[in-house]
Amino acid sequence: LPSEEVSDLLQRHVNHFPELEEGAETVWREGRLDESDVSQGLVRYLAEAHKVETRIEKVAHMRGAIRRFDPDTRTLTLSEVLRRGSRNFQLAFQVGLLTQGRTLDWLAADPLLTNAESRALARVALANYFAGAVLMPYARFLEAARAERYDVQLLGHRFRTSFEQVCQRLTTLRRPGSEGVPFHMVRVDIAGNISKRFSASGLRFARFSGACPRWVVFSAFLTPGLVRTQVSQMPDGATHFWVARTLTKDGGRHHAPQTVHSLGLGCDLR
Repeated sequence: LPSEEVSDLLQRHVNHFPELEEGAETVWREGRLDESDVSQGLVRYLAEAHKVETRIEKVAHMRGAIRRFDPDTRTLTLSEVLRRGSRNFQLAFQVGLLTQGRTLDWLAADPLLTNAESRALARVALANYFAGAVLMPYARFLEAARAERYDVQLLGHRFRTSFEQVCQRLTTLRRPGSEGVPFHMVRVDIAGNISKRFSASGLRFARFSGACPRWVVFSAFLTPGLVRTQVSQMPDGATHFWVARTLTKDGGRHHAPQTVHSLGLGCDLR
């Protein structure tokens, strides 16, 4: 599956891409971004550096999309249903597409990606990586994570990012000489299908089913929106600490379908 190939690509790079980290730091310098209002800084950077106008549009005019970019009119349109953190992420994502094109193409040309669908999906995943690096700058985020003992929810409030975005960023802190805790992360639906996985701790995930029903990522479905914890021991004796909670995505309207996943973040108990 294309998603499996992309997951293998991230695993091969230990989910750390120095070129994208450097690109994010360049945007902070050139865009003169201010941590007190990243949103306005990104809007200004898009306008001044790339002649892109940003607009917020009503749901009816977006026809189900949350972000549209018209290269002819140089217009970026974002849906009104996006909250501040998600709006910032989409702004940073668009900056990534405009500034990191060569890097994204180079990374997506890896022979591990065997078809056009895998390469397209990889570009999206890597642009998401870049957006996270912009919103949670490496050095400042690592310092905050250490100071707050990796409190995912608190870090989300501080950097105005979602639970999932914080968890993903925590798995990318693998810069040589400045590493964070080696985390593993997995996202599943209630049927047990894994849509996202990564392991820097050495924990191996089953690619197809076979997961323990008592695993905290499944019990999290019983308490939607609440963070659950678990200490689990593997057959080989390895012991891990987990935090998990559900993620709900909707279309911003009362009759729009909702998608619910559970995301788990863990590390060696030490």
